Amino acid sequence: MLRLHSHMTAVVLAATLALLPARVTAQAGSKPDLSGKWLFSVTTDAGTGTPSVTLKQQGDTLTGHYSSQALGEADLKGTVKDNKISFTFKTEVQGTALVVTYAGTVESKDSLKGTVELGGFGAGTFTAKRQ
Repeated sequence: MLRLHSHMTAVVLAATLALLPARVTAQAGSKPDLSGKWLFSVTTDAGTGTPSVTLKQQGDTLTGHYSSQALGEADLKGTVKDNKISFTFKTEVQGTALVVTYAGTVESKDSLKGTVELGGFGAGTFTAKRQ
């Protein structure tokens, strides 16, 4: 009986160890997929806002659409590499052209945070949650 128990323990241990490298490799090599709709919460020198952003990710490339009451509608382009995200878009506010840049980190598959630069006219921070 003891011999059978030792044999079963060895089989279970071997199976566990055989699966472990595959799981570790899959987690370490997996990239976040940010495709989808996101609700941002932004705080800047000029106030706060809650823009919605739709992202489409293909490899390290991001494209999408930005929509807010303060900055209007704009198509965006950016990148995501490891856990770093950045995207920019062009808009016009009161006749002045702006390039808006968001840069931050992927906190989880459903959460982002970082900074926003309003083309030299202000800056702030953001958090975002997947909708």
